[in-house]
Amino acid sequence: MKISIIGAGISGLVAACYLAKQGYKVHILEKNSSIGGRARQFQAEGFTFDMGPSWYWMPEVFEEFFNDFGKKASDYYELIRLSPSYKVYFDSQDVEVSASLARLEETFEAIEPGAAKQLQRYLKDAAEKYRIGMGEYARKPSLSITEYLKKDILSAGLRLSLLGNMEKHVNSYFKHPILQKIMQFPVLFLGALPKHIPAMYSLMNYADTLLGTWYPKGGMFEIIQAFYSLAQELGVTFTFDTAIDGVEIMDNKLTGVKAGSKTFSSDYVICSGDYHHFETILPEKFQSYSPAYWDKRKMAPSSVIYYLGFNKKLPLNHHSLFFDSDFNQHAKELYDAPQWPSDPMFYVCAPSVTDATVAPEGKENLFILIPIAAGLPENTKEEDPYLSQVIQRLEKKTGVSIAESMCYKRKFSISDFQTDYYAFKGNAYGLANTLDQTAFFKPRIKSKKIRNLYYTGQLTVPGPGVPPAILSGRMVAQNLISSLKKGATYE
Repeated sequence: MKISIIGAGISGLVAACYLAKQGYKVHILEKNSSIGGRARQFQAEGFTFDMGPSWYWMPEVFEEFFNDFGKKASDYYELIRLSPSYKVYFDSQDVEVSASLARLEETFEAIEPGAAKQLQRYLKDAAEKYRIGMGEYARKPSLSITEYLKKDILSAGLRLSLLGNMEKHVNSYFKHPILQKIMQFPVLFLGALPKHIPAMYSLMNYADTLLGTWYPKGGMFEIIQAFYSLAQELGVTFTFDTAIDGVEIMDNKLTGVKAGSKTFSSDYVICSGDYHHFETILPEKFQSYSPAYWDKRKMAPSSVIYYLGFNKKLPLNHHSLFFDSDFNQHAKELYDAPQWPSDPMFYVCAPSVTDATVAPEGKENLFILIPIAAGLPENTKEEDPYLSQVIQRLEKKTGVSIAESMCYKRKFSISDFQTDYYAFKGNAYGLANTLDQTAFFKPRIKSKKIRNLYYTGQLTVPGPGVPPAILSGRMVAQNLISSLKKGATYE
């Protein structure tokens, strides 16, 4: 049994491992020259830059994956728990989010009397949402609504107001705007204002606060290297620099995928690349979703990313959020009236603060990300309107001059997402996680028109992020394995 997987990103690598473990012959086809998809890495002038994901949350999801193969995460990389987890810069004050719950309660209490007790109540609720959300919802293939009709899930949904909105949920516990924004931060990239994001996603606060924010020494790419090493050990083969641009179909079945003049034959195909892009490769009558369907999808943001090197150390935390501009204005420019932001919020990752291996001695490695609306035309102005603004705000908040010490710069923006990943509308984070695009409202993991075609990754269930990508890859593999074990040639 031959299975082709398109894309060597996280979900593709994970699916490959589970399928190869069952003895199937698995071949991964990757358009780029390296593994990782959006989680690639590059090196330049002594700096090592992770290109995409930078937050290591939900460590038990990673551990569970490795355990399924008789391994542990520590067999492949060393995890460091960050303390503080991150720092948030507001216009009026700055707040460190401690890895110690007791210290975090003290911080909340100093900002809003009574907030320590409220934080305890909030996290107790978030823990139950995490149990249901990550333990139940995120592991369902969402091929039918009946998957969600279990009595305990329905009762938990009513008890925990899983489908209420995040804004009301947070504001019912905390009144101070700073605390509200800190608790709403994890949903910032989910593709809508907190008032349109299900309250279920407070599970991310539980993951952040109680399960911890971690970092794999050497960078997030260590995770990709681990998956790749395991896949090779299991017999998975790879072909790089191979962009799929055509298909062969017979009797509603893919008999092969094409890259230029070369055809790769297989019994099953799993697309771990951009769902929309692969649909456009299929003849129209075999597409599960029409162009009109895709045009109506609400997208999570794209990003402008700067990979920067500085020739001196900087007074920064590993993770920093700059909310020192108008939160509501940037949110409006992201979601309500999409446009290039006038005074954006931004995120800074400085891994060299924790890990000396990712920058030359005495130098600093920064990853700066500005969320922008997906689908915007690329900013083609020769003068970059954002980098100097970001540097000025960094200087103001840190109290040190840094502009003249920049020694390396690379920019990655909306057109790069489109070129490198075929990303629909140049998105960075997939579909917006609104209620009408959750679970069985997402594009299905199984093609509606082609019997041996499956999909995995951020545009299907459970959604974007590294832990969801792991769950997605496992889910599609298990679904296919189950089908094959039932003796079906094709479902």
